Amino acid sequence: MSTHPTNPGHAHNETADGSCGGHGANPEALARTGAEDVAECPVMTGTTVIKAEAEAAGLVRHHRGQRYWLCCDACGPLFDADPERYIA
Repeated sequence: MSTHPTNPGHAHNETADGSCGGHGANPEALARTGAEDVAECPVMTGTTVIKAEAEAAGLVRHHRGQRYWLCCDACGPLFDADPERYIA
């Protein structure tokens, strides 16, 4: 397990290609999803999220009238503790 480079407090399993194991959208599902239905996780920048999957998993936050989709359970508490850090 290593620490995410853009978020030192966020541990994850890193794959051989440097991506977060278990984070982000499945490449096949992403290929079938329109651009308007995907978002980038604000906590783990660069991690693509399929909005419907995040919604189903409860990985959605609202802040200042804006909706944010998260890539994993670990991102929720981090975002909740300091949303301004992640949306700036």
